[in-house]
Amino acid sequence: MFDIKKLIGETTDYDKKKMLEEKKPKSWCKSVSAFSNTFGGALIFGITNEGDVVGLEDAEGDSEKISEFIKTRIKPIPPFKLRFEMVEGKKLVVLDVFAGEETPYYYAADGVMEAYTRVGNESVLVDATEHKRLVLRGKKTTYDIQSSGHRLEDFSFSQLRARYKKVTGKSFENRDFESFGIADKEGVLTYAGALLADESPIRCSRVFCRRWNGLTKSGGVMDTIDSNEFEGGLIHLLTESSAFIRRNMRVMWRKLGNTREDYPDYQERAYFEALVNGLIHRDYLITGSEVHVDMFDDRLEIVSPGGMVEGKPIQEYDIDHIPSIRRNPVLADIFSRLDYMERSGSGLSKIRDAQMHSANFIPDRLPVFYSDRSQFMITLPNLNYNNDRIKDLLSEDGREQDRGQVRGQVGEQDREQLREQVIGQVKMGDLIDYCKLPRTRVEMQDYCGLTSRRSFIENHLKPLLEQGILKMTLPDKPNSRNQKYYSE
Repeated sequence: MFDIKKLIGETTDYDKKKMLEEKKPKSWCKSVSAFSNTFGGALIFGITNEGDVVGLEDAEGDSEKISEFIKTRIKPIPPFKLRFEMVEGKKLVVLDVFAGEETPYYYAADGVMEAYTRVGNESVLVDATEHKRLVLRGKKTTYDIQSSGHRLEDFSFSQLRARYKKVTGKSFENRDFESFGIADKEGVLTYAGALLADESPIRCSRVFCRRWNGLTKSGGVMDTIDSNEFEGGLIHLLTESSAFIRRNMRVMWRKLGNTREDYPDYQERAYFEALVNGLIHRDYLITGSEVHVDMFDDRLEIVSPGGMVEGKPIQEYDIDHIPSIRRNPVLADIFSRLDYMERSGSGLSKIRDAQMHSANFIPDRLPVFYSDRSQFMITLPNLNYNNDRIKDLLSEDGREQDRGQVRGQVGEQDREQLREQVIGQVKMGDLIDYCKLPRTRVEMQDYCGLTSRRSFIENHLKPLLEQGILKMTLPDKPNSRNQKYYSE
């Protein structure tokens, strides 16, 4: 059953035509070119753009003309299908255009040969960069496997060799250059090889890193706190940009028994995966651009040229089920061999999971993914910025600093000094006196005005037990739910 209500307004995938325009077929033929060059769509003849059903007087005859126009004016002929639908007693013609494999599909008539693409709800003329993408797609090849024209013998690959040795324990042999897709049998570098060379000849192989002063790029008297512009091979760019982020972030920590718990501004796994994504999956056909790393007080943004390979925005995907379509499959394969990434296309979900598994994660700190035709941006919220959980811990730690650590103090200070130390909202002596009658852990914690169970146990209760200041009512069953603590 034809659902006209569903189609009305869905102008991204559908175009509505009041009638067949024989004198100006380009008005709808360009949509045929655009749909076949992107991810398909449909044109509906007999409906106005406002959604009014007017029908066609000679739907069968119009369908033949539509077919003839496509066959004579679109080169090569795209995959399409015509069908009739009855709506409100009026006959419509629906032209289904499918995504083609022989891109680009041109409108070739009226003295022009033009290719169109779909941007939002419009069919627009492709620019030079988009035309290159369509040509590569039609040839079923990719940018990174194309010949760069540079000779292998003119470049060094010390970073590639060192990383390969570290990961595999084997030396990178000269024959590996061809098998990895870095160079052809004549010794000419592919673009993948040119991007991996120590001194990459690809001018747009750069990363601009900035630590901005504040929440925007206009921080006041001093806009940036730190900045670097890196250029060269991909391994160098990944290493240096990772180091820049580490240098400009904090990692708070606190001691828990014999271990410590870290609270980084950004999880290393998250920002490393985001950098790999930006370097490997970027669109190198967009010249005069580069990867940008922008750090603000409250977030980290990593922006790379080029959107999703098939054109659909990342916002429309479930990141756990993203199709594994690689813009630069040779580079992706090499980085996988170097243990920088996986072949499964799961990088975005790993970024999310790394953020969620951080000890200082709160629900509003999930990463944000955004893309359009020209860029892909990953935003990682600062896990410590205005984090109420961290504020509570810092407040509690501040009180601990005021009173000093309990461990090891009894032997160095007399009990009067110990009793004056503050624990939460009370003095240590008050807590000790409070426990003249056996108390549960919950009662003691509430008495001190502390909210963190783990912090109270590790930083207060255990030290008091170790020093013999407090004792258990059930020492043989330390984890009993009936356990209480008392002082003598």
